[in-house]
Amino acid sequence: MANHTQAAGKAGAANVARPRGAGWVLVLIALAALIIAPFVSYPVFVMKLLCFGLFAAAFNLLLGFTGLLSFGHAAFFGGAAYFTAHAAKVWGWQPEWAILIGVAGAALLGLVMGAIAIRRQGIYFAMITLALSQMFFFACLQMPFTHGEDGIQSVPKGSLFGVIELNQGLNMYWFVAVVFALALWAIWLIVHSPYGMILKAIRENEQRAISLGYSVARYKLGAFVMSAAFAGLAGGMKALVMEFATLTDVAWQMSGEVILMTLLGGIGTMAGPIVGAGVIIALQNRLATSDVPVTVVTGIVFMICVLLFRRGIVGELADTRLGRMLGLR
Repeated sequence: MANHTQAAGKAGAANVARPRGAGWVLVLIALAALIIAPFVSYPVFVMKLLCFGLFAAAFNLLLGFTGLLSFGHAAFFGGAAYFTAHAAKVWGWQPEWAILIGVAGAALLGLVMGAIAIRRQGIYFAMITLALSQMFFFACLQMPFTHGEDGIQSVPKGSLFGVIELNQGLNMYWFVAVVFALALWAIWLIVHSPYGMILKAIRENEQRAISLGYSVARYKLGAFVMSAAFAGLAGGMKALVMEFATLTDVAWQMSGEVILMTLLGGIGTMAGPIVGAGVIIALQNRLATSDVPVTVVTGIVFMICVLLFRRGIVGELADTRLGRMLGLR
């Protein structure tokens, strides 16, 4: 057992040293894109994309690196949006504390739902998460603080640390961009740590991981809670960016959207979920004022992905020479 743990630690340490060479070039390009984006596109659109990109990355932490398919991640995303919106509007909390209460609420939900769901595997796990998420949806519909179908409207952005007014200029964008970058870095560190190596081992062969002496249930629950917390961070930021939290955020369709984003971009890749989220959000934004149903177009995109790009956009590119040079995985 000690030898296996040391081996996992060495592998994790070796991976944490990456990205190297061209990988750093990709990171610098991504950071440059974050800086330039609000000047070449509508800032609210970019912020929405970043929120959903983080949501997809959080979901990918569970599906892509642990092998657990959840149909209930809307509960964490939307639940945190409600918690954050209520804390900011009703309690008058500053944005950083409002978002933290959203993250804490999502993590607690993840702990409760995960403790129940991980008792089963495969499709049974997925159906349990869907059932629990629907229970949370109907609870949000009935609870007075969510205001039913109206949701929580006119959520104030407030001032960060009581100093920086987020509703002035691009302050809100820079706040979202920094949180997004730090959260992705945290996910990358988790994935390439010894803990992440064990999660990948569970994904590849759960029975072998058990035979090596690992407490698989504990690791899976930990991954579930971390994924829920990051999804909650995305939901809390979304509530401040869009200034509302509604039932749409906790509906099962939201869970379907994040699954589609991850599949489209590439399961098990760091950049894939963000690319997938960008494609879906851009399509929704483009088709919002047209007569073409968004659901039909996204359905067609999903079918094309399944038929032609089984590993997703980034997943296919990662196996090319260019993808390996850039360290897309």
